Amino acid sequence: MKIGVPKEIKDQEFRVGLSPSSVQVLASAGHHILIETGAGLGSGFTDAEYQQAGAEIVSTAAIAWEQDMVVKVKEPLPSEYGSLRPGQILFTYLHLAADRQLTENLMQSGVTAIAYETVTDGKGHLPLLAPMSVIAGRLAVQFGARYLEKQQGGRGVLLGGVPGVGPGRVMILGGGTVGTEAAKMAVGLGAQVQILDINVDRLSDLEALFGSRVELLYSTPTQIQRWLPLADLVIGAVLLPGKRAPILVSRAAVRQMKRGSVIIDVAVDQGGCIETLRPTSHSAPTYLEEGVVHFGVPNMPGAVPWTATQALNNSTLPYVLQLANQSLGAIKQNPAIAQGLNIAERRLVHPSVREVFPDLAD
Repeated sequence: MKIGVPKEIKDQEFRVGLSPSSVQVLASAGHHILIETGAGLGSGFTDAEYQQAGAEIVSTAAIAWEQDMVVKVKEPLPSEYGSLRPGQILFTYLHLAADRQLTENLMQSGVTAIAYETVTDGKGHLPLLAPMSVIAGRLAVQFGARYLEKQQGGRGVLLGGVPGVGPGRVMILGGGTVGTEAAKMAVGLGAQVQILDINVDRLSDLEALFGSRVELLYSTPTQIQRWLPLADLVIGAVLLPGKRAPILVSRAAVRQMKRGSVIIDVAVDQGGCIETLRPTSHSAPTYLEEGVVHFGVPNMPGAVPWTATQALNNSTLPYVLQLANQSLGAIKQNPAIAQGLNIAERRLVHPSVREVFPDLAD
C-alpha cells in the first residue's frame, strides 16, 4: 500500500504521523511510504532519517495526500478538505462530536475515516487515545503552574507552597487517564489535590493509588459548586468516547472562582466541560473570562513532539500495519479498528457521533 504522511498544519503542531522507526517497519513489510519534506522536523526527525528508513520524501503535501492511506496526528483543517477523496483511508485523531463542518466534509468526500480516539480494544480501553491522555494530563499541571504565575495573568500562586505558606489547590474533574496523570504531577509538586468522579469503583482504584495524598469525591453539581471557589487550578478531564463532553461547570460557577485562578480543559477537543472555555492555540493559549485565566489548547501534546510522536507511534503502528496489509479488510478482521471507524461510504457510522448529529445519521 502507498501511505502518505503530510506535514501537520495546525497551529504549532509539531508531531508527525509516522516516525522513522515506524516507517522502517512498514517499508520492511513491502509498503511505500511518502513523507512530505520537513514533516518530521518538529519532532526531531530529518528527511535523511526517513530516507534511511525506506521512505520517499515528496516535495508537497498534495503528493502525500494522493496516497491510498493518509496517516496524520490531527484532524484535517478546512484547507485540507479538498485533498480528501473516495477510496482513501484516513487514520488520525478526528474528535468529530465537536466539529460538524469536518464531519460533513468527510462524509461528502467519500473517504473512509478511522479515528484514533474511538479505536477500542477488547477490554474497553482506548489504546490510541491513552498515550496522548497521559501526556496531556501531565502537561495540564505543568501549564497550570505556569499560568498561575503573576506575569502570565495568574494569582501568583506556587502550587507546592513553601514552609509557612500553604500549597495551591488543584481540582480535577474526572478520574480517568488524564485526571490520574494530572494528579500524579500535582501531588509531586506538593499541591493539595482533589479528584471528582461519578464512578465509585474508579474512586476506589484511585484511593489504592494515592492513599490520603489526594482527596477523592463523588462528583455532583453541589460538590463542584462547593469546592470550585477554593481551587487555584481546575483541570477538566472528562471523556465520553465519541461524544461531546458534558458541561459540569457553568459560567455562574466560574464567576465564583478566585480572580487569577486557572482553568485548563483537556476535553476541549470534545467540546469541553467548562461553559466559559473555548478552543485556543499554542500561539495564543489563554484568555481572561470572569476574572479567570482560561487555557483551551486542543493539541496540548504538540508542545512536546519528540516525546509525543514516539509515544503515539508505539500505539498506532500495529494498527497502521494491519490497515496497510489488509486495507479495508482490517476493519472486518479487527474489532478494535471497527470501533475506530467513524465515516464510510459517505455515511456517519460511529454510534456515539451519530447521537451527536442525528440529522446526519441517515
